[in-house]
Amino acid sequence: MKELSSLVNNKWLIETIGWIAAAEIVLAYALVSSNKVSSTSLFYQLLNFTGGILFVIYTIINKAYASAFVNVVWVLIAIISLITMYFKNKNR
Repeated sequence: MKELSSLVNNKWLIETIGWIAAAEIVLAYALVSSNKVSSTSLFYQLLNFTGGILFVIYTIINKAYASAFVNVVWVLIAIISLITMYFKNKNR
């Protein structure tokens, strides 16, 4: 438990998690908006999923619970999309 506490108290690590999350979400949005990837592509969905997970961690540590809620929903949407993609590809 002490290791977790020291990670939470590491401001640099927390900010890095937040910036990586932001970069992933913005990159996903930019790629889809510029028609470089499809919204149904695995890459797009994984960027949303991992970015969302990192944002959940970042916002909970920073006690920004409304943002954490939005990102939990974001991650759930990504999970549903990934599961749907998996079963569509499995049935082919």
